[in-house]
Amino acid sequence: MTASNGSAVPDFMRPVVADGPPASARVVAEHTFLALNESMKQLYETSLTTFTQNIHDQVPVVLALFNGAGGQMILYRPGQQPECAPPVPISYQIEKSVAHSTMAIYEILAPYLDDAYANQLWRAPLAMYRTQNQSALECLAALDVPDDTRATMHGVLEHNLAFMDACLSKGGYTYAELENYTRGTTPLSITLIGMASAVQVGHWMRVVENWRNELGADWERSYAATNTSHVARRNHILYTVLVQFMGAEAMGERLFLLETPEFETTPEKMLDVLGRIVADRSLGMVFFCDFYLMGDVELLGDGARTAIEREMAKRGREALLPPRVPFHCNDWPWATDPAKGTGPARLEDAVLGCPVRPVG
Repeated sequence: MTASNGSAVPDFMRPVVADGPPASARVVAEHTFLALNESMKQLYETSLTTFTQNIHDQVPVVLALFNGAGGQMILYRPGQQPECAPPVPISYQIEKSVAHSTMAIYEILAPYLDDAYANQLWRAPLAMYRTQNQSALECLAALDVPDDTRATMHGVLEHNLAFMDACLSKGGYTYAELENYTRGTTPLSITLIGMASAVQVGHWMRVVENWRNELGADWERSYAATNTSHVARRNHILYTVLVQFMGAEAMGERLFLLETPEFETTPEKMLDVLGRIVADRSLGMVFFCDFYLMGDVELLGDGARTAIEREMAKRGREALLPPRVPFHCNDWPWATDPAKGTGPARLEDAVLGCPVRPVG
C-alpha cells in the first residue's frame, strides 16, 4: 500500500497506521489549542516539585493521617529527616474492637433477616465469630487496662455471647430480637467509645505539645494538614487536637483538613496537596491580587453564577446559590450553625429515643 506522500507502508505497519480520511483543519486546530493546556499541566507539575521542596526547606510541616490505629503524625523539620510520633497506645484499638463487635454481629445477621430460620448461611460466620468473642473474654484478665474499662468490655462480650448462643440454639432470629440485642449494648458501647477517645486524645495532645515546645518560635510559621473522608469530616479528632495548639487563626491559613475518597492516604499524597495549596496562593496574588483565591477556594465565579441564574430562569425557577463570602476564612471547616440542622448533635442524644434495656 502506498501512502499519500508516495512512500510505501509495509503491511506489518497497517494495524498502527491511520486508515481513513485526513483530519480536517478544524480538528488539527482543536488539538493544537488543547495541547497548550496539556503542556501547562506538565509545567505546573514540574514547578510544584520545586515549590514543595522550597516549603520543606523553610518551614516545619506536621501531617496527621487518619488510620484504624488512632492516627499517625509526622513532623518534617527543615533540613532534617521526618520524625514519626509514637503510635497511640494499643488499648485504643482494643477498646474500639470490643465497641465495634456488636456491629460485626449485625453485619453477619442483617442480610438474612427475611427468613433466617430457612436460610442458614449466617450460621457458620456467626459460630466463628462466637469463638473469637469467647477467646477475647478468656484473655480479658491479661490485658493492661483500667478496671472500669475491663468491666465494660466484659459486659459487651458477655452480651454478645448470650445473643449468639440464642441464635445458634434456636436456629434463627427475628428483627425484633436483633434490635433488642443491639440496643442493649448501646450504653456500654458509648462508654467504650469514650474510653478509647480519651486514650487517643491524651496521646496526641502530648505529642503535639512536645513538638510545639521543641520548635519554639518556628511553631508559629509551621503548616499542618490532616486527611478525612466525607463521613468523618464533621467531627475530626486529629484536626481538633491540632487547633488547640495552633489556634483558631491558623484554620484555613496554616492548618488544613484535606478531604480524600479513602479513609487512609499516604504522606506523599498529603504533601502534594499541601504544596499545591501553598504554591497556588502566590499564583493567586500575582494574577488576581488575592492570596487565597487560587489555593483555597473552588471558585464559583460571577460568570458561572450568572449562567446558573439564567438557566434556572429559563425553567421558571429561582437559582439556589451559596452566599458570597470572603476567600480567606478562619472558620471551622464543617457545619457550625445549629439553626441550620435538625436532629441530634451528640451520640448520646441520638440514642435517647431508642428503647434500651439495661445491661449488667
